[in-house]
Amino acid sequence: MGGQCCCLSEEQKTSRLLRLEIERRLRRDKLHSGNELKLLLLGTGESGKSTFIKQMKIIHGSGFTEEERKSYTKLVYQNIYSAMQAMVSAMDALQIPYSSEQSKDDSRMIEDVQADKIERLETKYVEAIKRLWEDPGIQECYHRRREYQLSDSAKYFLSDLERIAMPSFVPNEQDVLRVRIPTTGIIEYPFVLQKVPFRMVDVGGQRSERRKWIHCFDNVTSIIFLVALSEYDQVLAESHNENRLEESKALFKTVITYPWFQDSSIILFLNKKDILEEKIMYSHLTNYFPQFRGPKQDVKAAGDFILELYKDQNSDKDIYPHFTCATDTENIRFVFAAVKDTILTRNLKEFNLT
Repeated sequence: MGGQCCCLSEEQKTSRLLRLEIERRLRRDKLHSGNELKLLLLGTGESGKSTFIKQMKIIHGSGFTEEERKSYTKLVYQNIYSAMQAMVSAMDALQIPYSSEQSKDDSRMIEDVQADKIERLETKYVEAIKRLWEDPGIQECYHRRREYQLSDSAKYFLSDLERIAMPSFVPNEQDVLRVRIPTTGIIEYPFVLQKVPFRMVDVGGQRSERRKWIHCFDNVTSIIFLVALSEYDQVLAESHNENRLEESKALFKTVITYPWFQDSSIILFLNKKDILEEKIMYSHLTNYFPQFRGPKQDVKAAGDFILELYKDQNSDKDIYPHFTCATDTENIRFVFAAVKDTILTRNLKEFNLT
């Protein structure tokens, strides 16, 4: 009991020191950086922040050159191996049998590969991964993916192995958008829109990365907070007994009550609506959020319920919500046009943009 109090005391001390450091940095950095509009992307890990930054490069920048797309090749390969290894590992944990001895042999071969060292796809491994992906056991394992950690892009890449395994393969824009690389540190993307300079800042969403947000808090025009709608039935990678949506909701509440964001507009992206559409058909929201009274398998009812959960975190704050699919360029183009209007309208006088 005493040990728990001691830990809590240390946590409170750390929290106080963090707050003091933030305030010190804000005082030191009072001068505004010209007319630049700073958009801070926040959200828990895997909510789609990095994908959104890539979309800004496609929509408001010059897109990805062939050389830049080529640089993602080995990451695509590594995502494929990591996804299959995650499922092979889960097969054992979930006690799902393979349909054949061949699949068992294939699984052992894939297990032995060091995924983060992969630079090319060898034919024997490609064939093994194809056979595994077609195995009914692996398919059952895929449908139970909420019970373990699996990238959202697993199906996308594993269903397109024929194309990806070709010697001439160069990732296309959709491949680049789907590739999963956990953000460590801070990524900034500056762009100009209607003669107005924007700076979008993406910080890591995993718990271990959040302490690095500290110096991003000054002069923030808008917070764009991303929520993965599809994570209502998933647990955190860092803590297997905590619901991802609950963690996201708690983070949102913390963020919108920070005093240094009192003048920042809060834009809420309810992301991964495409995955929610697929998942809501077999994984019922009411099993994880009993207060949901809407009909089962109803995407709109589920989305509206999740939106209300976030609105309830601070009823005094204006929140601008949008349902999004960060991998869909046209959807993000349309949504960001509305976001841009919101931001510019709010900041016309302050930034002399008239």
